[in-house]
Amino acid sequence: MSPGEDTLAGYVAVHGRPPGFTGSDGRPYSVGVFSDDDRGPDGRYGAALLFIRWSASNAPDGHLESDYIAFSETATAAEAEVGRLSLFDVKHILDALIASHHGSEPT
Repeated sequence: MSPGEDTLAGYVAVHGRPPGFTGSDGRPYSVGVFSDDDRGPDGRYGAALLFIRWSASNAPDGHLESDYIAFSETATAAEAEVGRLSLFDVKHILDALIASHHGSEPT
């Protein structure tokens, strides 16, 4: 069964691009999934979200990274698990990251 369009992976599958969000700071962000290149101490791979912040001229001008959201025996499986997040949950994670960085610029 393929993921629904309301999930991160489903949106990418339907639209052929990452979803974009307006963060709680009023700035535009796009999101992708990344995983470790190597296994962690527990033998599993971790996967997380990477949010790219965009400038008014459509150039990347910062980013935010979530903590690891999923762990699995393979990087692909960990990324797939993160891809099953709903877009609502992804937006919630973005806004929480923005709030935790309030007063400091994302890198």
